[in-house]
Amino acid sequence: MKSETMAKNEVDPRTGKTQHRSIPPEANIFLVLIGIALIFELLGWLFVGQSFLMNPQRLTIMILQVSVIGIIAVGVTQVIITGGIDLSSGSVVGMTAMFSASFAQASTWPRALYPSLTDMPFFVPIAVGIAVGLLAGFINGQLIARTKIPPFIATLGMMVTARGISKWYTKGQPVSGLSEEFIFIGTGIAPVVVFLIVAIIFHVALRYTRYGKFTYAIGANVQAARVSGINVEAHLIKVYAIAGMLAGLAGVVTAARAQTAQAGMGVMYELDAIAAAVIGGTSLAGGAGRISGTVIGTIILGVMTSGFTFLRVDAYYQEIIKGMIIVTAVVADVYRQKKRKV
Repeated sequence: MKSETMAKNEVDPRTGKTQHRSIPPEANIFLVLIGIALIFELLGWLFVGQSFLMNPQRLTIMILQVSVIGIIAVGVTQVIITGGIDLSSGSVVGMTAMFSASFAQASTWPRALYPSLTDMPFFVPIAVGIAVGLLAGFINGQLIARTKIPPFIATLGMMVTARGISKWYTKGQPVSGLSEEFIFIGTGIAPVVVFLIVAIIFHVALRYTRYGKFTYAIGANVQAARVSGINVEAHLIKVYAIAGMLAGLAGVVTAARAQTAQAGMGVMYELDAIAAAVIGGTSLAGGAGRISGTVIGTIILGVMTSGFTFLRVDAYYQEIIKGMIIVTAVVADVYRQKKRKV
């Protein structure tokens, strides 16, 4: 079983070789983050005449922009560790944003009980959004675990279905007039706080609990995990349900931050979340990855987006460069996998 919690000089049971790891793998990713930030700093002085890093407002906006992607990426990371993939998370964000926002409107509730927006229980739309995301993830997990449909196909189907449901639910119309209590979860640094809390919870869960050990075991060798007594199907359902739940939470935060909800919300979010996980060191082959690395990968994406905007790089050039970086990260992962097998 391959594990991300191997101590220094511990023998890797998959290769039989002794691991000499003096620094955590996130250190290299963090150095990449620093390097990218310094490059943008240098380019800023050369082409714009301003500092990229010495602008607290820009950095704050950058962190706020990537917090939603980070929440999704935490769930996607766990799916990828099991050897799967989740292409539905962006569409689930749009769907849950519509559902949660609709429950945050005064017209949703009997006016005799809730005569004004401020009297609405703010936790209800939040719970609805999370529950809808959880249900979507649960369906993904059931399809993958019970019917053995490849994760790519199952989550692709959910991606299309969720987007269709979000359009059907309000006939394609935006949802607005949300309560101030609900909007609070998307204002100020609240999205960042939510992201950090989610990251800490699942960092601990993956590293120090049986849930994490089972997740890594399935990704490393599903047959060995089954032989060792792990209920693989039940655990996969749990992992995909958690990923859907976090996508639902991201949808709630997205609607609250925008103070409205539209069916087109969350488009391409799943690719950014996968990119954050891969850049952060999560292996697409399964069995390897850490939430801390994903957090750094998310920040790297934010620095890149903010830096390109700062340098006034056209949007289509940004997408090309981002795609090249993602491919480079995947190639590096393939190289690491080959190196482990040698």
